[in-house]
Amino acid sequence: MIAESGENSATNRVRMGRPGAAGAGRNRFGLTGASQAFDPRVVAIRPDLADIAVAGTHFAPHYAAPMMRSGVLPATALRATPSVDADMTSELLFGEGFALLDLTGGWAWGYCLSDHYVGYLAADALAGPIAPTHCVAAIEAMLHSAPDAASGGPAILPRGALVMGEPEGEWLATSHGYLPLAALADVGTSDKDPAGIAEQMVDTPYLWGGRTMTGIDCSGLVQLAWGAAGVPLPRDSDLQFAALGADKNVDPASLARGDLVFFPGHVGIMADERNIIHASRRWMAVKVEPLADVIARSAAKDHDPPVSGYKRLR
Repeated sequence: MIAESGENSATNRVRMGRPGAAGAGRNRFGLTGASQAFDPRVVAIRPDLADIAVAGTHFAPHYAAPMMRSGVLPATALRATPSVDADMTSELLFGEGFALLDLTGGWAWGYCLSDHYVGYLAADALAGPIAPTHCVAAIEAMLHSAPDAASGGPAILPRGALVMGEPEGEWLATSHGYLPLAALADVGTSDKDPAGIAEQMVDTPYLWGGRTMTGIDCSGLVQLAWGAAGVPLPRDSDLQFAALGADKNVDPASLARGDLVFFPGHVGIMADERNIIHASRRWMAVKVEPLADVIARSAAKDHDPPVSGYKRLR
C-alpha cells in the first residue's frame, strides 16, 4: 500500500526536505534534465516509489506524499530492508515523527523526521502523530501506570523520547501513563554541555545503529549529545562532518571540551583538552580515553590524516 496524503495532509507535511512541496496542486511531473545523483540514506527513493518532494529532480515510476506517524515503542529498529534479519541502521524513539511513504507486509517505509534517515520499521511500532510537549532529559525515564513512584510501569523511555501530556503536580499525565517531571524537559529546552550528556553514556554497549542506553554507536552518541544541546545533526558521521562544515586540518592541542573530532568513519566528543568520549568498536562500549591513543590507532590503519576535522559548540 502506498501511503497517500489525506484531508489534513497540508498541515502534516514534513518540514525537513519539504515533502509534498514539489507536487502541491499537481498530478503530473516531469524532469527538465538528467535525474540527479542522491544519497539513499537521506533521500527516499526506491526502484518503484519515491517521496513526492523529489519529483522533478529524481525519476521514479510512482511518487507518494508522506503520512505523518510517531513511534509508540521505547525504541524501534530502522532497517535497511524489510526483514528482521536486515542490518539495523538507526532507531526511531518513542514519540519521534516518521514520514510514512509505503506500508506493505507489516513493514513501513519512509524516513525519520529528526534526521531524514530512510529505512523500514515494523508497522505496529507506529501510531498517529503527536504534538510533543516534553522530552525525556534523563538517561531513562519510567512510564508509570499511576502518579505514584510505587506504581508499576509499562515501559522505560530513553533519553530523547518525545511525549505529550499535562502536568499534574510532580507528574506528566500522558495517554500512555505518568512520567516524573524531574526526568523531563520542555520541548525546545537545551543543555549547553553536550560532553556532559556523552559522559552519562559511558559504559553503554556499542550497537551499530543504536541511539539509547541499551546500545549506541559513535554518530548516535554525537547526535544524542548535540541534539540535547539544541543542535540537530544528521545520523552518520560523514553527514555530520559535511553538515557542520568541520575543519579538515586540526591541531589536537587546540581542542577543548565539547569539540567534535572526526576520523574516517568515526566521531567523538572531547571531554577536555586531552581525552575523547566515543562509542568505540574496539572496546564495544562508550569510553573516555586519551585522544592521542585514538589518533595512534587511526594512523596505524594508514589513515592520513588520522584526525579529519572538528567543530566547536560554543
